[in-house]
Amino acid sequence: MYELKTKETDKSVIEFIENVEKQKKREDAYKLLDLFTEASGFEAKMWGPSIIGFGSYHYKYDSGHEGDAPLVGFSPRKAKISLYFATGDTGREELLRDFGKHTSGKACVYINKVADIDVEILKKIIRQSITFLKKTYPNQ
Repeated sequence: MYELKTKETDKSVIEFIENVEKQKKREDAYKLLDLFTEASGFEAKMWGPSIIGFGSYHYKYDSGHEGDAPLVGFSPRKAKISLYFATGDTGREELLRDFGKHTSGKACVYINKVADIDVEILKKIIRQSITFLKKTYPNQ
């Protein structure tokens, strides 16, 4: 049976950030920690070895696949910083128009540094993503 790799852990978020190799990326991780905490209203938790997540929800797809995931999160990866939001939230595209320098995938938005983006729009995306997931998975 398939087992999810990305589960909430008891590992220290601060310890994880302190071990980020580049100082600038570490500083950005602390800025994002504050922004996500403020906008989400949730305490940061480690999910798997490298994702800092906020809140959680249980999903179940039509295929029968189910699991738990953070409502929103980020990871200060070597190449870029990954921001994790709800998959399927069509409203995010509109906010990303004025977000700043980024690329995006299905559920992720990738940035080089916090200085490249509008943090007020980031807060809106965080709140919108949480609202979307709570509406999509109401029985939490």
